[in-house]
Amino acid sequence: MTGAIEVSGLRKVFRQTGTGEAVVAIERLDFTVAQGDMVAVVGQTGCGKSTFLNILIGLDRPTDGRIAVGGREPYEEFDHFRGTLAAVFQQDRLLPWRTAIDNVRLPLELLGRAPAEQVTRARAWLERLGLGRFERAYPHELSGGMRQRVALARAFVIEPTLLLADEAFGHLDEVTAAALRQTFIELARTAGNTAILVTHQLEEAIDMGGRILVFGRPGRLLADIDVRGWPPTAVAGLRADIQRMLQDNAGDPRFMKAAKERA
Repeated sequence: MTGAIEVSGLRKVFRQTGTGEAVVAIERLDFTVAQGDMVAVVGQTGCGKSTFLNILIGLDRPTDGRIAVGGREPYEEFDHFRGTLAAVFQQDRLLPWRTAIDNVRLPLELLGRAPAEQVTRARAWLERLGLGRFERAYPHELSGGMRQRVALARAFVIEPTLLLADEAFGHLDEVTAAALRQTFIELARTAGNTAILVTHQLEEAIDMGGRILVFGRPGRLLADIDVRGWPPTAVAGLRADIQRMLQDNAGDPRFMKAAKERA
């Protein structure tokens, strides 16, 4: 399975339970993500970032348009993506009654891998993330940063093709968040994963050093910026550009051309 993502005319509308009023979460999205790309999705609250991620994971279906990974639609072919897609969320979502190593090996257990393989691979990833001494520790015995490293190990242990992070580091202190963000990026690049980082923090999106998709409200693409190869002086001024686009909820002509060419 290829990790290439195709988003075409994607639209999502919800109905309020009480009034039946339509709420547009995603107005229209058109873009592609190539195999092995590192992409940060940035935008303010209400711009459809999490809705887009839920559709990409296969937890929700589009109202209109299409999203496909390797030519397959996640919602329609949910079982196909078992063992090929992994996600890390803001909350570590560790099972409190399982030790670190048992939490990490859980996806392999669900995939029916042999018990010996589960333990070997889980232990290897805990060691790689500096938690070898804590494999028998329970979540309540670990710090927030350590628990998030366990969550990273749990995501990488299945060797996914597509790796997603949804506000995964924003709740941590900046020193811990920066270290884990760098770990996430290095591991994804080493493994050749297609990786998407959803965040509301501009610094986090820029620090990823790849491609930045700027979402406006309701969900639509304001800019598609590839910062690979940019000199540090150019990257330094990008924060103000993105901040202005988000405040105005309008695209910048300098970046809209790239967005249209990629669509």
